[in-house]
Amino acid sequence: MTPRRLFAAGVAVCAVLLGVALYFEHVMRLEPCPLCMVQRVLVVLLALVMAAAALRNPRGWGVRACGALIALLGLAGTAVAGRHVYLQGLPPGQVPECGPGLGYILDAFPLGEAIGLILSGSGECAEVQWTLLGLTIPGWTLVVFAGFSLAGIALCAIGWPASRAGPRSRGVTESQ
Repeated sequence: MTPRRLFAAGVAVCAVLLGVALYFEHVMRLEPCPLCMVQRVLVVLLALVMAAAALRNPRGWGVRACGALIALLGLAGTAVAGRHVYLQGLPPGQVPECGPGLGYILDAFPLGEAIGLILSGSGECAEVQWTLLGLTIPGWTLVVFAGFSLAGIALCAIGWPASRAGPRSRGVTESQ
């Protein structure tokens, strides 16, 4: 498998995640909470990094740099999804009260404070709207983000051979 195909496969995974999220929102009428929206943004950022990498088809340090970005975004997604899963696991008496919507938070508060409010989560983030095999939506995104994190770390550690397969790499010279 080439780096281009590997990154393209990552883009496809992100496209499926976003498609499922839009299906849940527009067909099943499940309203996304602020933490869901942050996770979507992180999926879009992952898709953009991997799409750029697929177009560029890096080798060597380029693969490692892309892997580092993927690992960082994956770890950020893992943290946000982990917080979301934590909120969903709280007993009813410990669930924070529902807060204002994402649009209001972004309009009414300075960016730093808005990000803090969004990432702290609220009561609507604790609501379980759907499960599959015992995992909620944020549980599944946690698994996917952890997978992207591990893939990014592996790309950082392993990289890809700097030389592209061609006549010189097979021992054939140009004069032959």
